[in-house]
Amino acid sequence: MKDTKEKLLIVEDDPGLRSQLSWALTDDLDVHVAEDRESALATARKESPPVVVLDLGLPPDPNGATEGLATLESILALKSSTKIIVASGNEEKENAVKAVSLGAYDFYPKPVDIDVLKMIIDRALALHKLEEMNRRLTQTKAESPLTDIVTNSQEMLRVCSLVERIASSDVNVLLTGESGTGKEVLTQAVHDLSPRASGPFVAINCAAIPENLLESELFGHEKGAFTGAVKQTIGKVELAHEGTLFLDEIGDMPLSLQSKLLRFLEERIIERVGGRKQIDVDLRVVAATNQDLKELIQEGRFREDLYYRLDEVGVFVPPLREREGDSVLLANFFFQKYRKKSRRALKGFTSDALAAVTNYPWPGNVRELENRVKRATVLAEGKLITATDLDFESDDGQAEFPTLKQARERADIEIITSALALSRNNVSAAAKLLGVSRPTLYDLMTQLNLRI
Repeated sequence: MKDTKEKLLIVEDDPGLRSQLSWALTDDLDVHVAEDRESALATARKESPPVVVLDLGLPPDPNGATEGLATLESILALKSSTKIIVASGNEEKENAVKAVSLGAYDFYPKPVDIDVLKMIIDRALALHKLEEMNRRLTQTKAESPLTDIVTNSQEMLRVCSLVERIASSDVNVLLTGESGTGKEVLTQAVHDLSPRASGPFVAINCAAIPENLLESELFGHEKGAFTGAVKQTIGKVELAHEGTLFLDEIGDMPLSLQSKLLRFLEERIIERVGGRKQIDVDLRVVAATNQDLKELIQEGRFREDLYYRLDEVGVFVPPLREREGDSVLLANFFFQKYRKKSRRALKGFTSDALAAVTNYPWPGNVRELENRVKRATVLAEGKLITATDLDFESDDGQAEFPTLKQARERADIEIITSALALSRNNVSAAAKLLGVSRPTLYDLMTQLNLRI
């Protein structure tokens, strides 16, 4: 079953330590060894290992770090996604920091603690798999019906599944959730997956337009209807005929206009402001809000009958902090997107940046994450984006160092969840991706309390 194991390259000039590391890791990994830069590069070209354990003290500079650092850069030049873990003694911390700045994933202290090294390797493998999945998702993005949704979390996959099911019907949809969670993207998906996809998609933000202009924006107006109405104007509702009308921030719609919207939803007929002609309009309405509409109803600020008209099917979009694994996945997605636009030779994130991304609660959700990554791709000084580049303070996103068991469980959960997402919850296909049998995968899911 060797071919089912993940590959690991150990670059170490000490034969005794090389043999010890190989022996300790060979049960779980397909271990390859090299003793210098030349053999390391030859093996990296042939095997393409996702993770490399590298001693910086290589010949002809065994007491320095120049050859080790050169090997590091050469391997990353072959494949930038390789996760390289460098060895560091207490007296070599400066070299370890330099290695990380050049693109190393992490370092392990000498003398070697095998359990600690195994944990670092497991985390590196887990991250490498997530990044590879993200690349595949990006490459196949155009083939997916939910073209702009990037997720591996069970919570968001359930939302996507619900959107797919309701899109084919003509029911009104109410999307709720915090700002920046992706409600507009999901609305676009409802439209694109519906029989109305060939029709117009028209959006209006009810909070961005002054109350005295909102009615005209929605329903249009006739020439001379009010001061400044110098020509007939078609409203958003009429423009969305045979398509989808997206009412964003519906909780901010004034009460006086809510009654007119309710009448339209009941009769599907409008009259332009200043006009008398009744106009039939055929469309689907999707509304969204970050407010609690039931609370607004209690306060007398939102009509209950309108709420039930809009909420024929309700979809709650969870905040990013509740989407297990999505923050790193999205960070990599946005990194690839903005790296191409910036045309800079950036290679990825440092381990402290990924830790901050994982542990930060993201009050601004996906929108905040995208903005931080976009800014970092412009302002980063090195080849790797650091936590500072992402505008984190030194203590932002930090968490207690996990135990070995916790780290392994997290890695297992992320990889199994990702495999199930890629295989659309087909357990047999997910087991094949993971290189295990179907019963083994079921056992792991039971142990980790994972359900499809």
